[in-house]
Amino acid sequence: MTPSPSSIAERQEFRVRPEDLGDPAFRAAHGLKYAYATGAMANGIASVEIVEAMGRAGMLGFFGAAGLSPSVVEAAIERLQKELGDIPHGVNLIHSPNEPELESTLADMYLSKKVRLVEASAYLDLTLPIVRYRLAGLKRGPSGEALAMNRVIAKVSRVEVASKFMSPAPEAMVRELVAQGVLTEEQAALARELPVACDVTAEADSGGHTDNRPLVTLLPTLIALRDRLQDQFGFREAPRVGAAGGIATPQSAAAAYLMGAAYVVTGSVNQACVESGSSDIVRGMLAAAGQADTAMAPAADMFEMGVKVQILKRGTMFAMRAAKLYEVYRACDSFESIPPATKAQLERDLFRAPLETIWAQTREFFLKRDPKQVERADADPKHKMALVFRWYLGLASRWANAGEPSRQVDYQVWCGPAMGAFNEWAKGSFLEDPKERRVVVVAHNILAGAAQLTRAHFLRLSGRPCPPELSRYSPKRLEELSRAQNEVV
Repeated sequence: MTPSPSSIAERQEFRVRPEDLGDPAFRAAHGLKYAYATGAMANGIASVEIVEAMGRAGMLGFFGAAGLSPSVVEAAIERLQKELGDIPHGVNLIHSPNEPELESTLADMYLSKKVRLVEASAYLDLTLPIVRYRLAGLKRGPSGEALAMNRVIAKVSRVEVASKFMSPAPEAMVRELVAQGVLTEEQAALARELPVACDVTAEADSGGHTDNRPLVTLLPTLIALRDRLQDQFGFREAPRVGAAGGIATPQSAAAAYLMGAAYVVTGSVNQACVESGSSDIVRGMLAAAGQADTAMAPAADMFEMGVKVQILKRGTMFAMRAAKLYEVYRACDSFESIPPATKAQLERDLFRAPLETIWAQTREFFLKRDPKQVERADADPKHKMALVFRWYLGLASRWANAGEPSRQVDYQVWCGPAMGAFNEWAKGSFLEDPKERRVVVVAHNILAGAAQLTRAHFLRLSGRPCPPELSRYSPKRLEELSRAQNEVV
């Protein structure tokens, strides 16, 4: 039976398309079809392949540069620029308090390679490299407005950090950049007209670096903060606020958009996709995860500060072993002060070699990467111990990515509860199989489902009949999604 014209018009009136979700200004600013991004999971887990696939699908992908050597990052940038050209994409710049020179080196590389968009993550405060990146090349636009060549999307979970990214660059840093010859006086004046970040992502209960904040409180808090700071500074274009952490199902994406998120960012679920820089073993572990199968463990990059990351606890002993290392670090000042039984256990179970042997390897690594770390370790036995403990924490992620079979019990797999929610939603569908999980397929299903659920919500609010099937969305293959988008549902 052919629907009547009035019936079709009524349905079209309440139709919500995936490309309607989020803030049109975000899509326009970044040249996207969809207000959807994949976050920059470190060590290349957010791979070149993910970024390329997302870009070609009209979405935004960030390469996971954190933890990689500058040469590897440079090669990835060159490949992305060759393959994608002007198609939107970005690269991660992570706060590196223990290796500030590395952060500075990457920022300089991004400027020299004309990387125009970075995702700034794990920042505890603004640093000169991220401010330098944002303001370099600043000029006055045709209407007299401050025009930045480089854009920053900051991923934050704390109000005090978000406030700094939503404000102009600190005057002291601007003056320092002028003194260094990076900025002119005119550019310094223009810097007062721009926030450090053009977009700020509210990072809730995510994998990796996280403060485990609930999205339902963090997102409105940062939106209110943005509005207050916009009233104060009167930027020509206020920072937009997106949502990350817990986004892995149509329901979570729809909720984020309805709460006012300009865009959503997925993370854990992408690591389980075939294009990620992880291993098939890890993809299988992630596909079996429940929403309670996560734990917090010491972070390799901020170990001495006690910072933690959220990881998968099912199928690995990493969380327990990493916690033991931090306990020993807090209690002891050197290798020699570690109780003999504890030292023997660490050497047998975690390092599988004498600690001095691991130090020799660690020393060789830092002589090439950051010699100052070696100088400090030679003068400070506790720092030497920290670097060796970070050897285990850092390699645990690489063992997971490489699928090293002899080290599966030590795998560090960054993962948030969203992974379990995705698995529960995907049960019984083709996406239950890890081999079927592709980032664009997953993204289109989350978006299509969020659009359908949003439409159902609008129908209920309007008092119109809402068919029960509209309130439930099951994963569909791309060809089925394509057909559905060309029909009036």
